[in-house]
Amino acid sequence: MARYIALVHKDEGTSYGVSFPDVPGCVSAGDTLDEALRNAAEALGGHLALMRADGEAEPAARSLEAIRSDPELWDEFQGAVVRTVAPRPGANPHPVGSARPRVGAP
Repeated sequence: MARYIALVHKDEGTSYGVSFPDVPGCVSAGDTLDEALRNAAEALGGHLALMRADGEAEPAARSLEAIRSDPELWDEFQGAVVRTVAPRPGANPHPVGSARPRVGAP
């Protein structure tokens, strides 16, 4: 199973936020780093499940080197902790934190 690069940010007085450069719109959060990464696996699994259900191909998981060399993402790396996250199999296709709307949804 593919593992996706996750960028974790934390500002003073906020939760940990997680985003995936290769899966735009898939974000998650948690009060601790461990919780944020668990929630990220759930959000990622659900987001990819929705993509498959809509007949879309899953985005390719790029290497850290490929993502770091993308000039559009340089700002995203500032202050980020970098982890890899595998999508949780069987994840809820409507996880909290997935900004992906269902096709045909109101």
